Amino acid sequence: MTLAPEHPNCALHEVAVRFSPDGTPMAIRHDGGIWMVDPDIHADHWFTQDAAGDTPREHWQVQARLPTAGAELRTFTLRREPLDAAWRLESIR
Repeated sequence: MTLAPEHPNCALHEVAVRFSPDGTPMAIRHDGGIWMVDPDIHADHWFTQDAAGDTPREHWQVQARLPTAGAELRTFTLRREPLDAAWRLESIR
């Protein structure tokens, strides 16, 4: 399954994210596969306010690919809601 930015009303799917000791995403488990984040490509990390303006949402945008020969590099945008430990897949391009 692929979520695309042109479908902003799609339900966000929970994904498992593995982080490095410095807090950068290293791998994403999504749709039965483990996508490896390319450490040589800059990852974007930012925060936005939730609707109540109390607690910030956390976002990451990373480049990742499946660990198979010739796998395409994709852009993953991840989001974590305030007070939620789970990461959600916002889009894949």
